[in-house]
Amino acid sequence: MMRTDWREYGSMIDQKVLVACLMWISILITLNYTLGIEPKWIRNMASRLDQFGALYVMYCSAFIIPYGFVMLLRKQVMVVTPGLWGLLLITPAIFALKVCSANPLEYVIDGVWGLYWVIVTMLPFKLLIVMIPLMILYAVIPQSSFWGMTVNNVHWQPYSLMLLLMLPLILFASTQPDFLETYPRVRQIDFIAPYTDCLLCHRLLYEFSYGIDFITIELFFRGFLIFGFIRYAGAAVIVPMATFYCSIHFGKPLFECISSFFGGLILGVIAYRTRSIVGGLAVHVGIAWMMEVGGFLGNIWSK
Repeated sequence: MMRTDWREYGSMIDQKVLVACLMWISILITLNYTLGIEPKWIRNMASRLDQFGALYVMYCSAFIIPYGFVMLLRKQVMVVTPGLWGLLLITPAIFALKVCSANPLEYVIDGVWGLYWVIVTMLPFKLLIVMIPLMILYAVIPQSSFWGMTVNNVHWQPYSLMLLLMLPLILFASTQPDFLETYPRVRQIDFIAPYTDCLLCHRLLYEFSYGIDFITIELFFRGFLIFGFIRYAGAAVIVPMATFYCSIHFGKPLFECISSFFGGLILGVIAYRTRSIVGGLAVHVGIAWMMEVGGFLGNIWSK
């Protein structure tokens, strides 16, 4: 039974579109990690407006061009309308705004604790930035649930299996220098250690805030990018979503960036089939926190 289910899941991905998008994202990954486009050029731009423009171009290349492949290779399933083109142009702008926006608290609170609260509230603030346009678009494109936020049709066994399958990969990644340079991300608040009697409490609050970012990610990629575009392309929405999703990892370790494409495909197929993002959200948050633990332990072992 499970074999039949997975074959049905796999049949949702058009092989020609998948190959075209794999070739395209491979080119983008090579350019990024060779030239340092995201980590060196975009991050070091002088103004946030410049960052927004550069991110918008990068995200357009990772999202609109894959839809061009769908229009070319799967034109029989495409419904090309001005509404589709409007969504294609708006979508990268929403995420570019999310990435380059500053936390308003940066200009309100000073000192060590001010910096801590800016860091801890940053990701909840970015959730709000994405949530507002998604609420507006939800009013225009009504769904049975808010971009897949429903537990209907969710069976937890496959998601538990996905987490177990990720465990050896995370253990391997925890031995790699580039992974250990990035994780655990909670290290960025260790500067408060001399000023608190409960560093663990403040670390846990940071990790809770870090988990909120995956609500943003799942709502946007497996929610809006799947259910907002289904009416135009059916199951063909999955591969362009995964390509775009891979591009937001260009500042992460190479292994994480590459694996994000395939993780995006899996979570996209499941969201499309179940009409829910809740299980994928649980997996994503679980993997993120497992990577935090892996990074913490890996840095201890490497010393």
